[in-house]
Amino acid sequence: LTVLNAGRRYLKAEDLSGKVFVTSGLGGMSGAQAKAAVIAGCVGIIAEVDEAALLKRHKQGWLMEISNNLDHCISRLRDARKNKIALSLGYHGNVVDLWERLVHELDTTGELLVDLGSDQTSCHNPFSGGYYPVQLGFEEAKQLLSTNPGKFRTLVQESLKRQVAAINRLADKGMFFWDYGNAFLLEAQRAGADVEKRGANKTEFRYPSYVQHIMG
Repeated sequence: LTVLNAGRRYLKAEDLSGKVFVTSGLGGMSGAQAKAAVIAGCVGIIAEVDEAALLKRHKQGWLMEISNNLDHCISRLRDARKNKIALSLGYHGNVVDLWERLVHELDTTGELLVDLGSDQTSCHNPFSGGYYPVQLGFEEAKQLLSTNPGKFRTLVQESLKRQVAAINRLADKGMFFWDYGNAFLLEAQRAGADVEKRGANKTEFRYPSYVQHIMG
């Protein structure tokens, strides 16, 4: 319902075939995102750093494909988008790499390859394993979390700033991003990312909340 309503409200589209939804998180409640993309008929690319979560969703049939190769992900995205094929593709990697690759595609080809975007990492708990920084691999990040939590925190905040910078670039070209109630925008703001709404007070964000703006 969230994906469909986002399409209706922000893309003015009842039919999401050929539209691309990029997000992250395949554990817990966020695992439903892959299934939602296919039910809605769009192309869903979902990033997840934990391979166990990807394999679980694939085994359940919620996730159609898995890849750890960004070139392959972009190729599959282009094909499914062009042919209007419903697809849920799990990218085994950090979502920041995926967002930045989409910016690279925009800069080099002029193509905006994503229509809808969100985030369902556990950003309500970003410094204890809810969000993994792009600068390190999954296992390396887990080790740093236990040995040097202060450094881990710094990397998470740097990573959040990079993620928002990429999202903002794509949103400026027409992608519609929303907050999934996971404190992503709040933690990004605390990290110093550019998420405040222009001309509004500091408690308002430039991106809408799915509760108030999409489901409400």
